[in-house]
Amino acid sequence: MSELGVKKSGGLSRRDFLKLMGAAGTGLAFAPFVPFGNFMPNPRTASLEKVPVTLPDGTHANMKSFPVNFAEIITYPATGDPALDAEAFRKWQFIRLPDELGGSKTDVSALRAYSMICLHLWCLWKYWPDEGRKRGECPCHGSMYDPQTGTAFLGPASVQAPPSDTLPRLSLEVNSEGFVYILPPKFEVNENGVIGYGRFA
Repeated sequence: MSELGVKKSGGLSRRDFLKLMGAAGTGLAFAPFVPFGNFMPNPRTASLEKVPVTLPDGTHANMKSFPVNFAEIITYPATGDPALDAEAFRKWQFIRLPDELGGSKTDVSALRAYSMICLHLWCLWKYWPDEGRKRGECPCHGSMYDPQTGTAFLGPASVQAPPSDTLPRLSLEVNSEGFVYILPPKFEVNENGVIGYGRFA
């Protein structure tokens, strides 16, 4: 018999169970403050290269065929391993801006690629090209992002202090034939941003 009068039979005692629950609660309480984006999938020391923007159908994105006011989900950095490439922290919204924001231009200023991890509680947001919307919107708690800057303008992410109000962004390049490439990013808050944490605009 234990000192609490509970017989131990190879399982957890009531005291051990309560200790475990206390430790788990403490871990969950501090989890939102840990900059997990520093560690997954791209630590700052990662060696990344210039790569083509590969669309979900396997084609190389081109300004001549990618529609204005349209978005596709791309994977970066892609590993070739389906399990790793399915990680949310590797998903980006590749957007060609609406016409009124310069989307009809044929240079790189018409394009954006933002991390899909919402800066509030890490749900996956989506770009809505619909008339009257034309914004990134998180389905969990309603955070909304400006497609031109990646900065939240409504919802819980909009009241977070910088850099946690602006999405990490990939740097892009368009060659003379219109093909789009991702330049090697620097995952730091003053550069491309930290996935799940944000970027200074």
